[in-house]
Amino acid sequence: MPTLILVRHGRSTANTAGVLAGRTPGVALDERGAAQAAALPGRLAGLPLAAAVSSPLQRCRETLRPLLAARPELELHTEERISECDYGDWSGRKLAELADEPLMGVVQQHPSAAAFPGGESMRGMQARAVDAVRDWNARIEAGHGEDAVYVMCSHGDIIKALVADALGMHLDLFQRIHADPCSVTAIRYTRLRPFLLRLGDTGDLAALAPREHPGAAEPGARPAADADAAVGGGAGAP
Repeated sequence: MPTLILVRHGRSTANTAGVLAGRTPGVALDERGAAQAAALPGRLAGLPLAAAVSSPLQRCRETLRPLLAARPELELHTEERISECDYGDWSGRKLAELADEPLMGVVQQHPSAAAFPGGESMRGMQARAVDAVRDWNARIEAGHGEDAVYVMCSHGDIIKALVADALGMHLDLFQRIHADPCSVTAIRYTRLRPFLLRLGDTGDLAALAPREHPGAAEPGARPAADADAAVGGGAGAP
């Protein structure tokens, strides 16, 4: 089955403002995020991508724009099921303010029981994202073969939830996973199990190419620094 290249969107204006954007419209990449997006085509240059799939939100579409410009043959597909978690009444609020909400402890320690007021549950978020990936794996394999590689641009909590599923982890452990803005997480799906090849990688990615496309040495990944997970994904390195 295919290899999935999960890209978190570049740093956004909400990330730097410390705001939980959710699905709030008009959240764009900031200057650093635009630079991260501009570097993405070079980082993925060694990979023969079969397709590009994006969350419908602006910051994800902006992240993929330079890649699509560099590869005009690459078809873009929009997938609603990998959109940001619907944080409901929490959307647009400061993360510092949300830290005092009783629900935040549940989000951190028992996310499988967390449901955002006026929004969705974290369980529901994971289920829809996993279903989307399974459907796209089948579609890409049918059209491009089992060794195909494709890219999907989504959001921090979505990517963490997909990694938890790939590792067979309970959702209650997914806050131990971290993905910086414009980082790449790669999952190779097989008939029996997925393999996590990269997690939150911000370096060169040529080594992820199929064997007939020799790649470079493996870079490392930067671990999260905070004790609590950054809901929505955080702003990455300064």
